[in-house]
Amino acid sequence: MEIHYLEIISAFIVLFAVIDILGSLPIILDLQKKSGPIKAFQATSVAFTILIIFLFVGEALLGLFGVDISSFAIAGSFVLLIMAFEMILGIEVFRYDSPSGASIVPIAFPLIAGAGSFTTLLSLRAEFETINIIIALFLNIVVVFFVLKSSNFVERVIGQGGIYILKKFFGIILLAMAVKLFMTNFGNIVMEFISGIKA
Repeated sequence: MEIHYLEIISAFIVLFAVIDILGSLPIILDLQKKSGPIKAFQATSVAFTILIIFLFVGEALLGLFGVDISSFAIAGSFVLLIMAFEMILGIEVFRYDSPSGASIVPIAFPLIAGAGSFTTLLSLRAEFETINIIIALFLNIVVVFFVLKSSNFVERVIGQGGIYILKKFFGIILLAMAVKLFMTNFGNIVMEFISGIKA
């Protein structure tokens, strides 16, 4: 295994876009109000551990349960869909009553380590050296940590009105992402089914 800086930069950019922690700020601020302060180190360490494990054994693990990536992504899209409805309609579906609050679920999983990042990691493995993907992933987790730690500062800067607007706006964005994730992977399943019939 060799360290290639270009591969690290490329993998970092792709993972940063998929994790989209800055776009998730309204969700994080909303979760903090419902469940209390987010434990940044706990959330990021759990997410990093999950992603590293999935990088090495993800595809085999899903295969063990007879679940393919497309089906897994569709399941993740339903979670995102519910979270989007919570933000847009101002309703509460998830209960955040675990000892860790929302730090583990849904921040670490599926917000940071979710269907999108899982699928991306498996795609990157086909193109880049594993060591470069791990470094890029670690750098992303560091960014996520600092965003989570500074979420209260961001809240003070933009105020309650700004949070309300961002919450509704990103709720719609999250809804669109959930629909896209569902449609793309549902399309993959349909195409595989048609190919199976033709064969």
